Amino acid sequence: MTSIGELFPKCRKLAYDARQQLALLHSSNGTATELYLTVEELNRQLDVMDDLLLRETTAQRPIWKHKIQELRQEAAQLQQQGQQQFQTSQYQRQRDELLRRRRKNPQDNDLTNLAEESQSLESSNYAVLGLISQADANYQELVEQRKRLRGVSKVVVDIGNALGITQSTMRIIERRDITDAYLVAAGMVITLLVIYFVWF
Repeated sequence: MTSIGELFPKCRKLAYDARQQLALLHSSNGTATELYLTVEELNRQLDVMDDLLLRETTAQRPIWKHKIQELRQEAAQLQQQGQQQFQTSQYQRQRDELLRRRRKNPQDNDLTNLAEESQSLESSNYAVLGLISQADANYQELVEQRKRLRGVSKVVVDIGNALGITQSTMRIIERRDITDAYLVAAGMVITLLVIYFVWF
């Protein structure tokens, strides 16, 4: 019966092989399929080791469980790095292929230049339209300000006229107060004279 002690070196060997395949994948000398198969085999062996944990002693279980967990984390990292490297390599190949096609077809460059020029012209037209729109908005604002100033001028004239009427009214009131004061004084004098002649 296979034990954890026998499977562990095999799993470490699989992890080492996976690291080597990842290095080859970085240098474009390996394939992602080989790395995927190695990591898949490593995960299968680790599953078997998990099943064999129950056969170990209570003291040995935490030790083996920790070692299995470390190998699982390494397998997950290798698989993730392999996927990233594969995507990067695939993107680079597609980019190189597009560049080769562009060099082979000079007409594509002309079309690209024309498209870029058209896009630049469109952007310039859009900017000019924006400036015209802004200028029109400023003009409309000036027209509105002129209308408001005219209204303010009219209000000022109305207020001036109202103040003129008020000043005239105040002068009339002042003259009336003076007249009333004269009348009161005259009435008092007459009253005193009447009292004097009646009394004496």
